[in-house]
Amino acid sequence: MIRISLDVMGGDFGPEVVIPGAAIAQERHPEVTFILYGIESECRPILDKYPKLKERSVFHDCEIAVGMDEKPSQALRRGRYVSSMWRAIEAVKADEADVAVSAGNTGALMAMAKFCLRTMANVERPAIAGIWPTSRGESIVLDIGATIGADAQQLLDFALMGGAMARALFELKRPTVGLLNVGVEEVKGLEEVKEAARLLRDADLDTIRYAGFVEGDDIGKGTVDVVVTEGFTGNIALKAAEGTARQIAELLRGALSRTWMSRLGYLLAKSAFNVLREKMDPRKVNGGVFLGLNGIVIKSHGGTDAEGFAAAVDVGYNMVRNNLTEKIEKDLKIYHSKHPVAPAGTDVA
Repeated sequence: MIRISLDVMGGDFGPEVVIPGAAIAQERHPEVTFILYGIESECRPILDKYPKLKERSVFHDCEIAVGMDEKPSQALRRGRYVSSMWRAIEAVKADEADVAVSAGNTGALMAMAKFCLRTMANVERPAIAGIWPTSRGESIVLDIGATIGADAQQLLDFALMGGAMARALFELKRPTVGLLNVGVEEVKGLEEVKEAARLLRDADLDTIRYAGFVEGDDIGKGTVDVVVTEGFTGNIALKAAEGTARQIAELLRGALSRTWMSRLGYLLAKSAFNVLREKMDPRKVNGGVFLGLNGIVIKSHGGTDAEGFAAAVDVGYNMVRNNLTEKIEKDLKIYHSKHPVAPAGTDVA
């Protein structure tokens, strides 16, 4: 039995997407039960349309919904303890739910999750990990927006957490990890990245295999299982990839409808184009995982549809089923027991 709490009011469309998405996810995972948090007057009419979901869920009325444009500090002041977002996260803290899923405001969700759940021991900053479609299948990229700027030790912690997620999601014994850089040569890049590379080489970990620096085009190639960077660069890479995918789709659509010959060519190759569409569909890989917290929180795209939200629920389900939190805690504990970090200001000989 896996218990999933949902911020029903989160996202651009709130209950109109979240509730149907939960119904789709429940068809895939009949053993799941849902705890729904939302404004009752807006949620009940939609929930009544899904009797199977209603029977297998508990609904809690909340006072407010966090706006998509609210600043994290404003959302915390206004929504702590009373918003659907906060209460969905709080259910994880209270061990009433195993994972929380929200399509709401990313900054507010991270602020509330960090404030409510706190970071794990030895983790200074959490990260958001995204599942990235590649030529070889899928890989994990982190951080894609939680931490702007990161020092070498934080990048190493991201590598450990990303490796644990790869083992949980892809069932890999020792996933490969690369540091995103402006070149693969060891002399290139920021000092923090070069120092993180040294730490990873010296660590000689049994849980991950450090594969060196990777460049931007290596993400799509699937050169490594886990790509590590800080949140500013990672978020730009994510948005650039999403924009490029949409641009290619639009250009392809225009080219295929230009003449009767191109339309005929599309009909002849329709099955191949359907495979391409499936591969490029962002809904299939929806769901960023907040790593480094004492509990699992999944961030869905705010503008997703019901199928996409169900995909985010799938990610949360898999993270719980494969004991993500326990894997991260174990990996961090093993590394930091062997490589204790000196307190700030300490002069280490």
